[in-house]
Amino acid sequence: MSEPEWIGKGKVRARLLDDGTLEAKCNGITTQAKYYKPLFKDFFRKDFTRVRPGYGDYEVHIVMEFTGDPPIMDLDNLAKALLDSLTGAAFHDDSQVARLLVERREGERERIIVRSRALDHFEGPELT
Repeated sequence: MSEPEWIGKGKVRARLLDDGTLEAKCNGITTQAKYYKPLFKDFFRKDFTRVRPGYGDYEVHIVMEFTGDPPIMDLDNLAKALLDSLTGAAFHDDSQVARLLVERREGERERIIVRSRALDHFEGPELT
């Protein structure tokens, strides 16, 4: 089965995977986390209108890939900006995020990758 094509021609591109995962990426990184919110919001409003927000719990995985030395950036600020940008596109409110993973790692190019998917049920470890 082939991967769905990326939609978008600018810095931001996105696609819907067969399992319902919304995957978006932004080439280039900046230490100003607030830069990403309007960039992604405008993209979802203008260029990627095929996705509608859902209800229920979601999991979001955010990856900042860098080359060379890791940038000095608070990942919690990056997460907040990106979750705000997904509001109205992937989910109605970022309080629906039941699982969140944010990581920084070395990559082949500098970019941000965001994956969001609805959880049928919360799949977490049993807490005793």
